[in-house]
Formats: sequence, structure tokens, C-alpha cells
Amino acid sequence: MSLDMTLNGARVLTPEGWDSCAVPVSGGLIADCAVGRAVDLSGYDLLPGLVDAHGDGFERHMAPRRGALRERDAGMLAVAAELAACGITTAVIAQFWSWEGGLRGPDFAREVFESVDVMRGSVPVDMRLQLRLETHFLDEFAAAEAAIARFGIRYVVFNDHLPHARLAEGRKPPRLTGQALKSRRNPEDYFRLLLDLHARGPEVGPAVEALCARLVAQGVTLGSHDDQTEADRSVWRARGARVSEFPETLEAAQAARDGGDFTVLGAPNVVRGASHAGNASAQDLIAAGLCDALASDYHYPSPARAAWRCVELGLLDVAGAWALVSSGPARLLGLTDRGVIAPGQRADLVVMERDSRRIVATLAGGQVAWMSGPVAGRFVG
Repeated sequence: MSLDMTLNGARVLTPEGWDSCAVPVSGGLIADCAVGRAVDLSGYDLLPGLVDAHGDGFERHMAPRRGALRERDAGMLAVAAELAACGITTAVIAQFWSWEGGLRGPDFAREVFESVDVMRGSVPVDMRLQLRLETHFLDEFAAAEAAIARFGIRYVVFNDHLPHARLAEGRKPPRLTGQALKSRRNPEDYFRLLLDLHARGPEVGPAVEALCARLVAQGVTLGSHDDQTEADRSVWRARGARVSEFPETLEAAQAARDGGDFTVLGAPNVVRGASHAGNASAQDLIAAGLCDALASDYHYPSPARAAWRCVELGLLDVAGAWALVSSGPARLLGLTDRGVIAPGQRADLVVMERDSRRIVATLAGGQVAWMSGPVAGRFVG
């Protein structure tokens, strides 16, 4: 149930910077005048709820030990709690539809999509879906498109994880045996599968372009993953994919900016100070003005930490840094009703301890999604 209340005394982050304004909440939205009971948040900071444009940290909850346990709905419920504890009020659950099998295969994808479908309306956090489609998985395009329609998926990203250079030479890629066993396949059968998928390269372009055209006509947001060159970005832009997720080079990120596309970078990259895969540093790209959104990627606590890291490093001021985890990703997703604290917007709010920057309460759509510690007394007292 959405609460009617007026939050007073907090330092409030607006697009222009810190303010001392009261924040009324009514009917799940931020109101334009005082309503309900007053809640004194003196000494705390109040910031817009985080919008996470890409995260797959849910896997550890739904499949905590490979082959031993599957926790579908209970796992997704735990995901919602973790998201709220990390201040994330809108979360894009990024799930593969891939030849890689296991947690990246279509069967697991359907479990993820169904569990999010079940959770909708029963948890305050707004959980949305992204389908990550492998470009060479041609025989599964029709099934993927059916899943997009069935589950109302509004964000599709294209990946290509085939080791083409090795396959073109007829050589087995590194770690093939482990990957095969992880997907419960015989290593030799797995190698033959990779060779067959690689050989279908000439079919990929036309098939992808046809699918993109159909999805764009339906208003689905499209993106590409791991762009490396200006040419990569140009190809995907021509197909209607206007989001560049985790570009691997400065060249690709600059091409996205020059073409008016959105760029998503990994928050863990910012926190660590470098890409774990040796790609372009997110800190450097942010300093160059080449980032629209920071995403959790594989670690839900990272977006809030990354925003503050940008401030500590002098890359951005507080309003600019927080925009990368709130209004920026909201715009990317076409969500005009969230991302800033302003009348008429969704009451997606994060209450934070000023000194420790620890998130102590999260409101999503005006509902309490997470609360911990002494701040609870301010709301119930």
C-alpha cells in the first residue's frame, strides 16, 4: 500500500543539486503540497531511486548452486529484497537466450521471465525484462520472438559470444571443456556446435535485420553489446539498436555519442577502477562525457557506490553522478515518470545516512521496499 506522508528535514538531491525542500508522497507519486503525516528525516539525505538498466545478479538467487538447487519464485523474491536494499527501485533483469545453455539457455530464460511475471504487483520494486539474444542462435529466433511477445519484453540486446577467430582456424577455444560441462554437453559435441554456428555467419546479418525491423515497429528498445569499433556501432544503429551496452573501446563509445545513441557502462568497472576483462575504463569514458547510464551488470550494490566514486574522483558533481544511476537510465528506457524528485514523478526514493552513505530506506512507488536501523522510528513514531 502506498503511503501518504510528507518527508521533511532531509537534504534532498534535485537535478540542480542539494535542496532542503519537503517531499510529499501521495498515491505512489510525489505530490506538490504537504499531505498525510509528517516524517522528520533531519540528518539524512534523500535521493531519487536507482534505475538499473542491466543486471544479472539475480542468477545467484535462482540457481545458488549449479545442478543442485533451483529457486524460481522464492529466488526472485530474494532478488527484489536485494534490489531494494541497494536502492534500486526499477530493475532490468537481463537474461540470455543463448546457445551456451545452462543459465544462459532458453529453458532457464523462460523460468526467469515467468518468475518476474509472478512477482509483478506483489513487490514494490519495478522489475522489467531484457532478453539478450545471441546473434548466431538462428534456429531459436522464432522462439525468442514469441517469448518477447508473451512476456511483454520491451528491451532486447544482441550479443555474439562465439570465439570466431579460433573457430575460423578450426581450433578449440580456451576453457571449452569447462564450458561444455557447465552446459551439460559432451565437449566434442559442444565444439561441433560452435563450428556449426560459426559457419552460419552469412545468414546472421539478414536474419538479425529482419528481426530488428519487426521489434522496432513494436516499439521495443534495442541495443548491442560489447561494441569495439565505430563500424560496429554504425551497423547496429542502422538496424535500430540505439543503445550501446558496455562498449569495449573509446572509439566505440565516441561513435555512440556522435550518433546520438545511449551508452551504458558497468558500475563495477567504476568501483574497481578498471574493466575485469581489460577493456576501456569506465572512469575514463565518464571523464570524457561518454556515459548515459551506469548499470549493476553482475553486482547490485555497485551503482550507488559507483556514483559516489565518480564524485570522490572529481569526475562529476553529485547531481551529475547520481543522474547516471537514475534519470539517465530512465531516459534510456523511455521512462519519463521517474529518475528525479519532482511533483508528478513516481515516489521512488532512497534515504541515505549522510556520513556513511549507507542506504537505510527505499521507497518504490510510495511503498516501503526496504528499511533498516534507527530510521524506521522516524516513519512509525
